[in-house]
Amino acid sequence: MLALSLFATALAAQGSTRDTVPKPAEKAAISDNSFLVEEAYNQETGVVQHISGFSRTNGSGGWGYSLTQEWPLGGRRHQLSYTVPLTRVGEPATTGLGDVMVNYRLQAVFDEARGVAVSPRVSWSFPTGDHQKGLGLGGGGLQVNLPISKTLGRSLVSHTNAGASWFSRAPGAGDASTSLHNVFLGQSLIWLARSRFNLLVETVWMRATTESDAGTGVQESVFIIPGIRWGYDVRGGLQIVPGIGVPIGIGSSNGTRQLFLYLSLEHPFTATAK
Repeated sequence: MLALSLFATALAAQGSTRDTVPKPAEKAAISDNSFLVEEAYNQETGVVQHISGFSRTNGSGGWGYSLTQEWPLGGRRHQLSYTVPLTRVGEPATTGLGDVMVNYRLQAVFDEARGVAVSPRVSWSFPTGDHQKGLGLGGGGLQVNLPISKTLGRSLVSHTNAGASWFSRAPGAGDASTSLHNVFLGQSLIWLARSRFNLLVETVWMRATTESDAGTGVQESVFIIPGIRWGYDVRGGLQIVPGIGVPIGIGSSNGTRQLFLYLSLEHPFTATAK
């Protein structure tokens, strides 16, 4: 659950590739709704996106939910978002607020002709979750990520991530002397079978290192997530995109089976959204 909660911060930064708000008769292609691998498209002017993600491990009562809102800062180049997580962990089970993250992304490259986009992100995690109950890490932390998106043809898109996180104080991952840092990589391929129905597969890897008075510990997590997403356009410019994925642990994570549910609501918040 910790590994997936760290991966899930990618949801806090996805943007949109729609250049205009669709008219009621139009159908905008769904193209900005990955699960755990971050896409490199910032939100366009005047359009906000609300993203919900829910994961649950089979055979366990634990689950995690996150709500993210993405806002353009005057246009596509700058984007601000925040993620509010809720989790249920432990025996006996405890449910509550996790560590809230605030994210900034810069649209460094957006070349429609070559189908390339790059949007480096920096995020700060606030220790809002009760680490004594297993709901947070107990200290603030910094995360950076470099998402690169590339169109490979008429019906295939690739997204690549490379990032890291640092928590100088993380008692929730050990004891009062614990610090945590990790590096992660992600890769996804999305097949645009139809403009309103896509198949996707994502692979995510993370190496987490904890350091404390008791010593140093290293844990690697690898997941492959096959899934589908589909979309609906509603009058007024609202686009609804549900999705379902099945994270499958491999290597040291072998045997872990989870269900991941996704829902995006994207709509204009100004009359001149474009």
